[in-house]
Amino acid sequence: MTTNPNLPPATIFKAYDIRGIVGDTLTESGVTQIGRAIGSEAHARGCNSVVIGRDGRLSGPALCAALARGLQAAGIHVIDVGQVATPMLYFAAHELGTYSGVMVTGSHNPPQYNGLKMMLAGETLAGDAIQALRARLAENRLHSGSGGYGCHDIRAAYLERIVSSVRLARPMRIAVDAGNGVAGATAPELYRRMGCSVQELFCEVDGSFPNHHPDPSQPHNLEDLIKAVRNGDAELGLAFDGDGDRLGVVTKSGKIIYPDRQLMLFAADVLSRVPGGEVIFDVKCTRHLFGWIEKHGGRPLLWKTGHSFIKQKLRETGAPLAGEMSGHIFFKERWYGFDDGLYAGARLLEILSRHDNPSAVLEALPDSVSTPELQWQLDEGENHALMDTLRKTARFPAAKEVITIDGLRVEYADGFGLARPSNTTPIIVLRFEADDEAALRRIQEEFRAALRAVKPGGVLPF
Repeated sequence: MTTNPNLPPATIFKAYDIRGIVGDTLTESGVTQIGRAIGSEAHARGCNSVVIGRDGRLSGPALCAALARGLQAAGIHVIDVGQVATPMLYFAAHELGTYSGVMVTGSHNPPQYNGLKMMLAGETLAGDAIQALRARLAENRLHSGSGGYGCHDIRAAYLERIVSSVRLARPMRIAVDAGNGVAGATAPELYRRMGCSVQELFCEVDGSFPNHHPDPSQPHNLEDLIKAVRNGDAELGLAFDGDGDRLGVVTKSGKIIYPDRQLMLFAADVLSRVPGGEVIFDVKCTRHLFGWIEKHGGRPLLWKTGHSFIKQKLRETGAPLAGEMSGHIFFKERWYGFDDGLYAGARLLEILSRHDNPSAVLEALPDSVSTPELQWQLDEGENHALMDTLRKTARFPAAKEVITIDGLRVEYADGFGLARPSNTTPIIVLRFEADDEAALRRIQEEFRAALRAVKPGGVLPF
């Protein structure tokens, strides 16, 4: 078997996607090679057509063309839907019957990054499946052919599908901050067509992100939206990440409603129609979800962080709903099971339009004292090794339960602590929640002792 000496670097093949610095670790020639590997894998799975699209990054057009060349060289017919939000690419794959798509997107990474999110035969590629693409390239197990190419505008069908099925009880006034990401090209029109008055913030697509970074999971990126909602006539604010698959929410009084609390509202609504349904959420989410889901007649299921892993679990269980602390929300009930920030926003407005004071509804959801996501910076590769040691040696004497599906989530009677290795950067993610400040400090001290035992000189972020 011949081998390929000019492989794209191993560092860009991440747990959930392929991602690198444009012109450095991620090049046009590298994306063409990867496209051919994806096309070869598609052929092996019996797929002969793949939808491609790109977000608003400046490198998108060239990389999308490179991807198309690779797919075509593997004999795959390419359907290019152009500049769209990632969920619109997923929608196109369903609508056009390919069930296979590749999105050229850097998600919420800085402007110099770009990457690929991949779905083949209805399966989102993650973990070993992504590593298998590189192995396929390394071993030159590549299919040859001459695939066709065509363009398709999916926007009208996507908007019509949502507007025809998600209905507001009354008109609403909202503000939308797209952070100059690609969601800005579609979200305002979607919500206006649903009956909303929309104040637009940074909805012009600009891949240099001149105003603020398009990542609503970071509170400082929501400051402009909070100010607009507080000072204007909007009832609430919606924010999107760079490729439109994550949702941020702020209330009239300026409170951020984090995605795990958004999920409570969605769970109560979905479970009213799917009694006994499972609701999946990742290890970073509030422990209040367990009791909330059970109270509303559902079954809570804690799972690994990562949109690809959540989607795999959703397919495996048939759950009607799933969500992640990062802002990915997955509706299978009335939708397709992929993460879609624009659609999640529509469903949120549908629920809140039944109430005179939407902010009061959101702010009344169960809450606790908690930290944001904290990041312990480590050397390359160190986080997984350190986490393995922590799993074997750490002791938490006051814990009710230690959950090890993704790092260590330690449950106490009055809170939880989490340490998990990031799958994309050399950090350990930490998060703490408790009934009061004293309990939070106590849980953090237990974790501090455990972490210092495995790395005595480590500078912790709490």
